[in-house]
Amino acid sequence: MNSPLADRIRPNCLDDMVGQPHLIGEGKSLRRIIESGKIPNLIFYGPSGVGKTTLARIIAEKSDMRLHKLNGTTASTADIKAIVEETGTFAGMNGILLYLDEIQYFNKRQQQTLLEYIENGSITLIASTTENPYFYIYSAILSRSTVFEFKPVEVDEIAKAVRRAFDVLADEQQVEIEVEDGVVEKIAAACGGDVRKAINTVELCVLAAETDAVGGIHVTLENASQLGQRSAMRYDRDGDDHYDIVSAYQKSMRGSDPDAALHYLARLLEAGDLPSACRRLMVCACEDVGLAYPQIIPIVKSAVDIALQVGLPEARLPLADAVIMVATAPKSNSAHNAIAAAMADVQAGRSGPVPRQLQNKHYDGEDAAVKGQHYLYPHAFPDHWVKQQYLPDVLQDATYYTPGDNKNEQAFAAYWKTVKDRQK
Repeated sequence: MNSPLADRIRPNCLDDMVGQPHLIGEGKSLRRIIESGKIPNLIFYGPSGVGKTTLARIIAEKSDMRLHKLNGTTASTADIKAIVEETGTFAGMNGILLYLDEIQYFNKRQQQTLLEYIENGSITLIASTTENPYFYIYSAILSRSTVFEFKPVEVDEIAKAVRRAFDVLADEQQVEIEVEDGVVEKIAAACGGDVRKAINTVELCVLAAETDAVGGIHVTLENASQLGQRSAMRYDRDGDDHYDIVSAYQKSMRGSDPDAALHYLARLLEAGDLPSACRRLMVCACEDVGLAYPQIIPIVKSAVDIALQVGLPEARLPLADAVIMVATAPKSNSAHNAIAAAMADVQAGRSGPVPRQLQNKHYDGEDAAVKGQHYLYPHAFPDHWVKQQYLPDVLQDATYYTPGDNKNEQAFAAYWKTVKDRQK
């Protein structure tokens, strides 16, 4: 009874699990693999509380293999070797299944040790991670495993687990638990697709509930709202959720969707990540609005300065102003494309000496074929422009900047075409 409710009601078969129909639904590939009883090395990738550990336990029972569970945050190479020593013993006669949670915390040396035992067949590995396995897991382990992605569980599926949790608590405590209308749906919606979090909320609601004269428990919607109000948001400043949210934030502004941009801004601010909200906002103003409305850059910078000065929660106001402005402004990535093309040439070694007329020195060596700098000062010519070479010889015909189709850049392009045509 001291173990968490989520562990006490953990499903024992595939049909009792909620969520992941794309993996364990009838006829799906992972279900067929499990039902075959021949388990390969597997990697489960997805957020916490969506069934990765539960499925590993079911697989172990289905295959009659000896299950060992380790966590990458605390396990050592010695722990793995101790498990391998069971090979050939009575306990490990049907094979050893190692479930390694949070494998991304294993360093390369630990993962290489693990690889040795995978290759010689001492263990079958099921590893889970909340981070992208292609970034965190040793490539040799990936090549010997099959990756399956777990997804947040849908609200309707979580509701089934919530109802079951209330029933189990009522049975364990031998009391009647009256659940107010809307409580199940509230808990299911407030957990962000995390079944464990939903079940933990059920347990908290029962603990916090009032009892009636005969000992019955009454769970109210108000209690469920209070206990689950901050649980719907997944966020980790160093993990995939962080990068997914900031990516969606900038892409929504780039895509001129102010509502979506404000949604992701709200998620960043609710998590207290003011620096990321400010940084991506300034990047988007320069990269995605750019020369279509260049005045937006100092405006956004001012909004960011105000936000950083006043701090949260008031920072949401100048940032909301700026986000809406960036999302609804005309767009141009011409400057982004231009500097990217210029950087590509420089990084590829295509540069060459600065043309003599642009150099800072005002004398020539004895080996110079043509003496003198011969720089033409543009302000000394009509329209403050004169034709001369500015790029190095090897790049003198290169074009990096192409004006965008917005009115600002087209107006500047038309102006300079007129000037240059007059001096032909």
